[in-house]
Order: sequence, then structure tokens, then C-alpha cells
Amino acid sequence: MTGNHPQERLIGYARVSTYGQTLDSQLEQLRQAGCRNIYREKVTGARPDRRELNRMLGKLSSGDLVTVTRIDRLARSTFDLFGIVKRIVDAKAQFRSLAEPWADTGTSTGRLMLAVLGGLADVERDLIRTRTAEGRNRAKLKGKHMGRPPSLTPEQQEEAIRRRARGATLHELADSYDRSISTMRRAHRSKTSAVARLFDHLVGAVKSVGGTSRPSAFATIRLTTRPNLAGCSTGRSAGFAPSKILSIKSPGRR
Repeated sequence: MTGNHPQERLIGYARVSTYGQTLDSQLEQLRQAGCRNIYREKVTGARPDRRELNRMLGKLSSGDLVTVTRIDRLARSTFDLFGIVKRIVDAKAQFRSLAEPWADTGTSTGRLMLAVLGGLADVERDLIRTRTAEGRNRAKLKGKHMGRPPSLTPEQQEEAIRRRARGATLHELADSYDRSISTMRRAHRSKTSAVARLFDHLVGAVKSVGGTSRPSAFATIRLTTRPNLAGCSTGRSAGFAPSKILSIKSPGRR
């Protein structure tokens, strides 16, 4: 294999996981294989953002041959291995492993194995996605908050809603809580949207009661107004009270 590639195009990559390990054995094997330009680093293979690996991949050109002593020096998972080898192949370069003769993209067997790796990587990606979704669902069932924690506590959000309803501006609220205006706007919208959903649910319940044929003390229910939520984003008061929402007339009082 080395006879088909000039030495300046034989590129080696060596890696160990911890600083207590040594690269000497890998470097010796790579030099014996004809590699003079060798990228080396001491970092875990689980990290995709390895500096020397990315530097090597960024400098590849057509005809280069990337060599490792074992494929686990390049990646620790099938998904990562396929992604790295694909970047090598996309750069019109080749890849080989000294310990695994089948891992040579310059041969038909190696190209077949690359296709198999692609299929295995898809399976691994699906498994990771499934496990992640299951873990997220379990966390939600336990009441755990997903994503970044809110900037305001529930008490601060309630207080900000009341102050906003009394006419406080977003600038004043942001200064008061040492938050950005966009943060205060999002907090206010989330609360007012919850009120709107509650109101719509109440409207549905009212219509259901009004449509029943059974006698009821609340058989005649009339909707008079909907909450003015627009004022929440313009600086005006939210402008509604429970007494304005529903007018309930008992059938016994005409």
C-alpha cells in the first residue's frame, strides 16, 4: 500500500485516552507504515470535537491516505466512526487500519464495510433517539422540568403579571428583576396564554351546561365578554374581571 502513495501523503493519526498512557507504540507502528506526518493527541475518543482530529480532517486533499493502528483510535462508536470515515472519503482521501485489514477504503472489501458501517450507524442513531425520548418521557412523568430553567420564579412571574396589569411597562419590569425585556415578554405571554386556555375551557363547559336538557340552577348562561389579553403586550391593563366574563341567570328568577 505504501508504494502507491508518496510519503508526504501518508498521514497518521494516534490517540490515547489519558495522559497516563503513552503514544510511543502507535507512533512507532505508524512510522514503520511509512507515515511521516502524524497527528497525535491525548483525549477521550468519545469527544467528537478533538482538536488534532479536526485539524487533520480539515487539511485532507485528494489522494491522501489516513492510517491508524486500530479503528478504536479513531472513534469509540459505530456512529462516530462512520461519520469520520465518510469525511475522509468525501475529501477524496482513503482510510486504513493496520490492525484490521478489512478497514481499507482503497479495496472493494473496505468499501463494502463502509456501507455496512453506514447501516449500523443508522441503527445506532435510531437507538440513541429512542433512548433519549424514553428518558425525556420518564422525566416528564416525574414532574421534572425539561430544558433551561426559567429565569423567573413562579412567584416573580405572578408578581410581574399583577404589576403589568396595573400598567407597569416591560422596561420597568426588566429593570426591577434584572432581566431582559424579551425575558419579561416571554414570561408574560406564557401566563396570559394559560389564562386564555382556561377561558376557552370555561366557554366549552358553559356551552355544554347550556345545551343539556336536564333542569339546572344554571340552565341559562350568557357569555358577555372575553378577556382583553391584548393589553398584556401593549402596556395597558389586562382589563377584565370575573364579573364581566359570565352573566348567569337562574331559571327561577326572571
